[in-house]
Amino acid sequence: MIRKHVPLVVLLATLLSLAAVATGGTATAGTTTAARQTLQLVIASITPDLPKEPATEIRVSGTLANTGTEARTGLRYRLRYSAQPFARRADMTAYLSGQEHVQPGGLRDESWLQQPLAASAKLPWEFVFTPQQLGLYRFGVYPLTVEVVDAAEQKLAVQRTFLTYLPKGTKIPRASRTRLAVVLPVIDQPHRADDGSFLDEDLTAGLAEGKRLDDLLKTAQGVSSAKGVTWVVDPALLDDVRTLGRAHRVKAGAETVSRPADAAATRWLGALRTALADSPVAATPYADPDVAALAHNGLDGTTRKGVAAAARTGREILGRDVATDVNWPVGGVIDHDGLDVLAVAGVRSVLLSEANLPPAAPAATVPGAVAQPPATTPDAVATLQSVSGPVQALVADPVLSDIVGATASSPDWALLNRRRFIAETAMISAEPVTGRRTVVAAPPRRWSPDPAYVTGLVETAGSLPWLSPATLDAVKPGKVVTPRAGLTYTPQDRSRELGKKYLTGVRRVGERANLATSVTHVTPDAPGDDSGRFDLALLRLASSAWRDRARAAEPYVEQLRSTVDGRIDQVRIVGGEQAEQIRTLAGEDGEVPISVRNERRGSGSTVAVRVRVTSQKPGRLRIEPYEDRMVISGGQTQTVRIPMTITGASGGQTSVTVQLTTDDGRAYGQRVKLTVRSTGYTGIALVIAGAALLVMLAAVGLRVLRRRGARRAATAAPPRRASVPAGTES
Repeated sequence: MIRKHVPLVVLLATLLSLAAVATGGTATAGTTTAARQTLQLVIASITPDLPKEPATEIRVSGTLANTGTEARTGLRYRLRYSAQPFARRADMTAYLSGQEHVQPGGLRDESWLQQPLAASAKLPWEFVFTPQQLGLYRFGVYPLTVEVVDAAEQKLAVQRTFLTYLPKGTKIPRASRTRLAVVLPVIDQPHRADDGSFLDEDLTAGLAEGKRLDDLLKTAQGVSSAKGVTWVVDPALLDDVRTLGRAHRVKAGAETVSRPADAAATRWLGALRTALADSPVAATPYADPDVAALAHNGLDGTTRKGVAAAARTGREILGRDVATDVNWPVGGVIDHDGLDVLAVAGVRSVLLSEANLPPAAPAATVPGAVAQPPATTPDAVATLQSVSGPVQALVADPVLSDIVGATASSPDWALLNRRRFIAETAMISAEPVTGRRTVVAAPPRRWSPDPAYVTGLVETAGSLPWLSPATLDAVKPGKVVTPRAGLTYTPQDRSRELGKKYLTGVRRVGERANLATSVTHVTPDAPGDDSGRFDLALLRLASSAWRDRARAAEPYVEQLRSTVDGRIDQVRIVGGEQAEQIRTLAGEDGEVPISVRNERRGSGSTVAVRVRVTSQKPGRLRIEPYEDRMVISGGQTQTVRIPMTITGASGGQTSVTVQLTTDDGRAYGQRVKLTVRSTGYTGIALVIAGAALLVMLAAVGLRVLRRRGARRAATAAPPRRASVPAGTES
């Protein structure tokens, strides 16, 4: 017999329910709903996890709470079970949903509650029984239900769970164990637009104690020594945290303020690096771009840049190589266009959802009958064809993935999910199949984990005798290939992508960014190439984090656009900001000086631009050949003299436009208009200058002649005798 160690508490009826019972009637639906809302049945403990002996005591305990304002009396509770194990995983799912055709058939341990349950009160309960008492005798998964009903047999509270029984002596050869690969993501949204500043304080907040990123770190620390766990990180998140750990800038309203290095960010990044040191790590393309949307909007090259940037950034920050040949597309969903883009970028494995690559349904045996899904769990490994050859697909098990990514929904959610994980994996191993299979568990990519729950789950997986932990890089196709229906990409999947309008804006910013960096002058001695200066920023704009959040992404787009325009404006024609510029030709031809200022500083500041001058009236003002290419160091101004010739009547004015261009002829910066005036006085000026020169030469000649005559006269005259005062002669 099943023993009760405390007064077993049962769900309580409302006064209306009791009145209905007393008169032989039944409670109304509204009464039953009200009772369910005020009674809370919780399973707090089930031990042991895996009984192996017929006489092993199994203890199921918990509490019953009355959350209402009235006492409850007159009801009973019961334990229900079945001596027959489940035959299929689908039946387990149906059982949890309450479908009657798979409910357990046994009914045991009925009891009337001997005392009322006061309002806001909570009482404990416990069942103790053995596998032998329940009639269990073979390896399998069995239903176990605790419920509370009223006298009219209406259920007022139900908790369903599983009992997995593994009789001692059951042989599970290592070679036939199910390989389990657990994939855990460290992915967030971008927090910077350009490289220089943060647009909000969200990253700092997320790193705080008990927040999402802190929980991700604690989870990584908790499972750091576990086998069979592969981490998928977004290097853009690590890059953002690294930048936060240095002196940085944050946009606050209309201003951008300077902030000191964030010590918490540095500690978080160092702790994560340590926690992941011995675990396999794969990286998403930098900033986790929406690969499918990029493929559908002609931005294929963005993904390739993201893969290269992920490898580089991951190595810099984690101090080790990270795998970039494994990709986990957003939602685990991709189509053939996106798959081709990934394959060209070097991806050789993709992690997909079962909805994206479902098992092929077996043909119906009866004409007109609906084909049924496979009765056993398919192997996770499949092969897809791409433009670059075969790509391995790893299909995540939806139930196991949901269990790993579960979040708090009730006081006993962690226990019940852990029990289901044990049951689901046992059921997979008990299925009548030949050959070893692999299953993959992958929670939502931007999950918010409970560190203790995930750590306990991973530890449990490592202790189950029917599982063999495996990392993604060790997963290989099984001997028995599971037929798949092919990539299934629905219109709903397409509608979730980043929109065409949004990506058109991103494309335009990218074109401007390419223009800004295309003038950088590179030499073997001064390789300051900044051609990739804005690549990371553009990848942040293409992040899948902006799906259904285009409005949230707008400030990032505007910030980058402003930064790019500022970069372009640093190289400009001097005086171009003036409304009108006037140059004068003193005659029919001459040179007009054009000055270009380069205000860029630091590495990659030297630029090479061309100066294109165009006459508005070529028949009147002709631009003569000139050297149009200028190489200007950072912080310097350089001038080119443009020869021009007036071909019409002397005097008057006409206009020319001056435009900087790149070496490949693209317009760079603002076009400047110059007004060129011609005086028409060149000939007269030369005559006047010549006459003045002749007069000057004549005057100089006369002066020279006079000086020579004076010298000759002085030489020919006799010397004068000195005068003697009177009276002094002898």
